[in-house]
Amino acid sequence: MQEYGKYIVGLGVLIILIGIIVAFFGNKLGWIGNLPGDIRVDRDNFKFYMPITTMILFSVLLSVLMRLFRKFF
Repeated sequence: MQEYGKYIVGLGVLIILIGIIVAFFGNKLGWIGNLPGDIRVDRDNFKFYMPITTMILFSVLLSVLMRLFRKFF
């Protein structure tokens, strides 16, 4: 049961760090969602957006962070 508590605390710290990054550097993160490979279709009555490249980038970043987290903790 103590392991779950550690995971919850770690998740809380991660959410706080993400919030701090967005609060202080949010205006510098405009490139997220506008990468080459992100699909955006704007028509008269139809809008479609699928951030494929952004999803791949976040997936790789989260995989590396999780691997480092598991290795050191």
